Amino acid sequence: MKQWVHRPIEIRNLFNPAFCGLVMYRAIASFQEKDERGMPFSLSLLILPLSLQQDSREILQAGSRSYLLKVIAEHPELLVGFASRCADILPFTFEGLGMLMHVGTLTVTTEGFLLPGNNRVVKSISGSEESKACQRVSAYLGKQFALIGDRGTIYTTLGVRP
Repeated sequence: MKQWVHRPIEIRNLFNPAFCGLVMYRAIASFQEKDERGMPFSLSLLILPLSLQQDSREILQAGSRSYLLKVIAEHPELLVGFASRCADILPFTFEGLGMLMHVGTLTVTTEGFLLPGNNRVVKSISGSEESKACQRVSAYLGKQFALIGDRGTIYTTLGVRP
């Protein structure tokens, strides 16, 4: 991973660790509302590839009143290149999680579950329309992942291996 100042401006803007952390925080917090144990670490790796990519985000946003598994079944184009997107975004996911840990808004249990930390993150979603869309889709994913409840099912449906 390149040092921050040596990254292209586009990468610095889109994959800003604070923004990536906020997007993941929304998913972790909505997951925890349905499952008090918290989000398994392995599921957190799926949030950014689904929330940040515009085509995926728009499909998920349009289907947000439906179950995630049904949306994926109706839109197999979500899976095209998904595994490589996950691998490409992985360093930014780790930076976002690191930022959340650094500011105290994320806790990790001994079992490897992620829980939202103190209430330093505002509950209302704000920002540009695109930023709000990323956060809303992320919250939807967190809720849906908790409702599905099985990591294997989620990973299998998305066509990736943990």
